[in-house]
Amino acid sequence: MRHLPAPSLSFLCDMELTVEGAHLPGKTPIGNRRIIRVTGGSLKGDRLMAEVIPGGDDWITVREDGTIIQDVRILLKTDDGELIMMSYRGIRTGEPEVLQRLDNNEEVDPDEYYFRTAPIFETASIKYDWLNRRLFVSRGIRLPGKVNYSIYTVD
Repeated sequence: MRHLPAPSLSFLCDMELTVEGAHLPGKTPIGNRRIIRVTGGSLKGDRLMAEVIPGGDDWITVREDGTIIQDVRILLKTDDGELIMMSYRGIRTGEPEVLQRLDNNEEVDPDEYYFRTAPIFETASIKYDWLNRRLFVSRGIRLPGKVNYSIYTVD
């Protein structure tokens, strides 16, 4: 069996999302749910510059151990007027006291917890069609009232 080397990563962009406070539907058969409205934001990189159109959502499931599973859908408008749909699944986890500080909307060093996502882009734009044909990963940080991600292309 042939062992292949690990893929490398190339920086795509930094993304900042502004968010509302969580809506708390409560514990369902799936888990404890939170829904967070995305109110805006931006992506900034050499190949991709865009604004986030307000109205996307982050449907969160909170596991018994406090781990958060994200299911996010947002719409982007590039600086040259193209529309790009972006969705991602993610996971944020850490020690219980660290997760509590994040839930209290405190600023926490990102090295104290694990926060990764797997973005997927979809667009009809010919210029940005390359986004339809790549895999991406990101590392995130939760800040008061917003979330920041650094997004990388898997080469």
